[in-house]
Amino acid sequence: MSMSNLLTLHLQRQELRQDSAGRNHWATVITPAAWPAEGTALLLCDLWDRHWSKGAMLREAVMLPWVNQVVASLRERGALIIHAPSNTLAFYEGTPARQRALAAAPVEPPAPLERDDPPLPVDASDGGSDTNQGDEVPHSRVWTRQHPDLVIDQERDLISDDGRQVYSAMCQRGIAHLLILGVHTNMCVLNRTFAIKQMVRWGVNVALVRDLTDAMYNPARPPYVSHDEGTRLVIEYIEKFWCPTVLSEELV
Repeated sequence: MSMSNLLTLHLQRQELRQDSAGRNHWATVITPAAWPAEGTALLLCDLWDRHWSKGAMLREAVMLPWVNQVVASLRERGALIIHAPSNTLAFYEGTPARQRALAAAPVEPPAPLERDDPPLPVDASDGGSDTNQGDEVPHSRVWTRQHPDLVIDQERDLISDDGRQVYSAMCQRGIAHLLILGVHTNMCVLNRTFAIKQMVRWGVNVALVRDLTDAMYNPARPPYVSHDEGTRLVIEYIEKFWCPTVLSEELV
């Protein structure tokens, strides 16, 4: 395999260490890694066309142009691009990218690995929106598709919101590594059937693209920090207990 088809990554984790006095503390650890592009998938989690939270929509819009660049770069290097806009797949019925997911021969995942699952560091029990109630659209299913600004290559990409389907498609192609970006870090990105917790429990090598994600967090709730700090705390939590993270600039 040529060096140009290896993704040169710096996997960032938080590891529990002891200082000279025997006190525990978390330390940032960065490990170099080289993932073969053709053995890697990039999954776009729930980047919908609309959201009931205005704040969430505004932050997503900022991400989209760079997401497209990352997607295009990885696609050209041979990575599989998986679009996962949950609960909107009727919009894509009959499209080649959707049919490609449906055509994957089912693979039974292994027994899930046991993992510690501590509470999240932010309280999103109010839904997590940081914008005023008057700015919100009705809290029904307002999303109907993936955001139209995101490019789907119908000849190469795959569309699915089903974890077993995603796992089967990856196995069919010999893909062992999964990069995840999208929203929202403390909700869908962790908990969907195709997302971090489930894929880690199935033994997939997962990494979160930490600068292309966003949390649902309202600074009026504990721990009473800014929205950006709340997102950073969730990313740090993922690095501690679930999977490493990478920066998007490593992927283009």
